[in-house]
Amino acid sequence: MKNNFLENYKLEGEKLNISTYPAPILKQIAKPVIEFNDELHAIVKNMLFTMYHAPGIGLAAPQVGVSLRFFVLDIWYDREKVTLADGSTEFRLSEFSPMVFCNPVFKNKSGEVLQEEGCLSVPGIYEDVKRFEFVTVEYDDMFGVHHEIEADELLSVCLQHENDHLDGIVFIERLSFLKKNLLEKKFLKQQKKK
Repeated sequence: MKNNFLENYKLEGEKLNISTYPAPILKQIAKPVIEFNDELHAIVKNMLFTMYHAPGIGLAAPQVGVSLRFFVLDIWYDREKVTLADGSTEFRLSEFSPMVFCNPVFKNKSGEVLQEEGCLSVPGIYEDVKRFEFVTVEYDDMFGVHHEIEADELLSVCLQHENDHLDGIVFIERLSFLKKNLLEKKFLKQQKKK
């Protein structure tokens, strides 16, 4: 299921600051989206712009300092590195299929899959995480229209990863105690060097 509302939004917006682990907002349980208004639409637009240019395939509102239960994702877009005439390079983005999930509720979860994950809030850290292979999610889009989606593979993993952010969970917290502590120390040491 692809929802291409970029017909209205195009690829423009304001790049938002992404909170990095262990920022307090990443630990909070986000509040439900109640108003599907222009303010929400503006945040969505800026989140998509930020996600595409990070680059990432998903971004949850708490990651940009907004404690509301919604996230954006696009696992389908193309990102091509192009060398310009002057020798410099840039990325050209195309084939957008963004989705916005407000107040998601997981109805069914089954199977098991192990997939490498990364996170824009924990840059430079990648690790295999165990997730459900198949999920069914009910959600509202950015206009308050109710939907249901069945997902598997990367979409299922991405939905679970982003939904964790709404519950104050960062992906490294899904790992064993030992692995989490090792990665946490590694990441915080990297951050201090910056």
